[in-house]
Amino acid sequence: MEEKKIQLPENAARPLREGETYEPILDPKKQPKEVTVYSVVMGLVMAVIFSAAAAYLGLKVGQVFEAAIPIAIIAVGISSATKRKNALGENVIIQSIGACSGVIVAGAIFTLPALYILQAKYPEITVNFLQVFVSSLLGGCLGILFLIPFRKYFVKEKHGEYPFPEATATTQVLVSGEQGGSQAKPLIWAAGLGGLYDFLVGTFGFWTESVSTRMMAWGEALAMKTKLVFSINTSAAVLGLGYIIGLKYAAIICAGSFLVWWVILPLLGTIPEFAAVDPQLLFVNYGRNIGIGAIAMAGLIGIWKNKSVIASAFGLMKNEFGGKKEEKKNILRTDKDLSMKLLAIAIIAALAITFVFFWLGVLHNFVQALVAFVVVTVIAFLFTTVAANAIAIVGSNPVSGMTLMTLIIASVVFVAVGMKGASGMVGAMVIGGVVCTALSMAGGFITDLKIGYWIGTTPSKQETWKFLGTLVSAATVGGVMIVMNKTYGFVGENALVAPQANAMAAVIEPLMSGQGAPWMLYFGGAVLALILSLLGVPVLPFALGMFIPMHLNVPLLVGGAIAWLVGRGKDEELAKQRQEKGTLVASGFIAGGALMGVVSAVLKFCGADWYLSGWATSGAAQILSVVMYAALCVYFYLASRKVNVGK
Repeated sequence: MEEKKIQLPENAARPLREGETYEPILDPKKQPKEVTVYSVVMGLVMAVIFSAAAAYLGLKVGQVFEAAIPIAIIAVGISSATKRKNALGENVIIQSIGACSGVIVAGAIFTLPALYILQAKYPEITVNFLQVFVSSLLGGCLGILFLIPFRKYFVKEKHGEYPFPEATATTQVLVSGEQGGSQAKPLIWAAGLGGLYDFLVGTFGFWTESVSTRMMAWGEALAMKTKLVFSINTSAAVLGLGYIIGLKYAAIICAGSFLVWWVILPLLGTIPEFAAVDPQLLFVNYGRNIGIGAIAMAGLIGIWKNKSVIASAFGLMKNEFGGKKEEKKNILRTDKDLSMKLLAIAIIAALAITFVFFWLGVLHNFVQALVAFVVVTVIAFLFTTVAANAIAIVGSNPVSGMTLMTLIIASVVFVAVGMKGASGMVGAMVIGGVVCTALSMAGGFITDLKIGYWIGTTPSKQETWKFLGTLVSAATVGGVMIVMNKTYGFVGENALVAPQANAMAAVIEPLMSGQGAPWMLYFGGAVLALILSLLGVPVLPFALGMFIPMHLNVPLLVGGAIAWLVGRGKDEELAKQRQEKGTLVASGFIAGGALMGVVSAVLKFCGADWYLSGWATSGAAQILSVVMYAALCVYFYLASRKVNVGK
């Protein structure tokens, strides 16, 4: 008896032709195993473990790994080891619940540690578990609730238009685990190679993670004299992301990055007062702020273009409460979301609790709490689509940029209503925590829903159990943050790095002390975004390129170029097979890199410091890095081109 071949349909990653439909792996007319005691318990265990690991790593070194892929790998491994049959639906639920960890952590640690940092200067500031826990929980819940009305738009109506790099990689892991045997070999081999490659860099520093022209004497001189720098991250995971994103979007992202690094910064360098300033500092203080303005405007443009989608979401809720319910008898299982009536009630309840929390738990002033509530509601709702869009295109969410903009707007409004000083800082940071977590959750959750759409799970079940994962993750993060503060602290010698939180604190303090914000830079970025929109250039990926450091953008272009080369050829069927093989290899690189990132974090947590810091910063290590990266790219290309025709 021939083994049933489980794989994604041919039209999974391309726009559907007229009259064509997408048929997921799991039959929409059947009821597969999804929510079971096993899947829920495993999901919650993953949420606790990865929340703690991600919080530690994020606070210690400023990097938060995406938990979806490692969790998917573990879920597949356990179901295979225990010989669990038809576990695909269960594994999606495990991944969906467990993935709450990474997004909740990102939302919390990017903002709330700023309270501890400011506390050193302002002793009257108090920080407690309830503040951290409730703000993370409310932000996570609002992110879920605000995104659900847009699920069909992003995952179904826009089918094949967005690359969804992380969702693609995670889906390939889940499907390959279910396939087993030879069908999973390309992904397993790539995961092993990519994981080993990134592990040797991250844990031992055998070669450098990033290469820059500044490693050479002439490059350093060029950087300081003209502010011209070229840099590239050499990790396998980011290279894999570039392949899945594709050449088109990667080129647009890099165009934004090159504009900042090769045009704007050199121009700033011609001004005498900036002549001696390091290019990296110019990027952080000036270039990045232009990017923030561009992202904000890209968000507004996206909201305007999607106004009909937003209006339809409100229309569905209105119909539910008005008694004009849509016919739901013939809706397929894979199209069922939580009912709009239930969703509307949940949103109202979450917003009411948020207001009460601001009033009684943070600000203790009705008017100020009301102002804070309005700011959070408007910004979180409007930028939900921006976060989802960013994840769908690039695989990374610019939450820190959007949160920074939120903090600035909130601070200006707060000062206008008389909220200044220490109390204003606390209010602004807690609000920032809620918004940041909401946007982080919205971006992460659209990945889960896209995975579910491809595989054929029930959206309403993913949506329901996501709340439990959020609750557990928020409690874990709150506990870890307090323990880390007592163990290491956020200020003083050997303090936790927490770079994003330090940046937030640096922005908030002057605003609440009556100083200004770089409005002209934000305005310049906004104007640029408008011009690009009029020219027909996709604004958000360009703006993301301006905000994200160059070394993380360039490898996307390299990966996109490999995807383009792999897909070339006169034989269309052969080119398609090669591209699909390349997607498996890319997914393996991402999966292996993500998993080894977790292993490195655990080793660091256990005190195993094997990093060869002296060697890793040497010129020889950087040269070796170039050689190894070139070898990795060659392997990527050759492995993708090698297919068995006809199979």
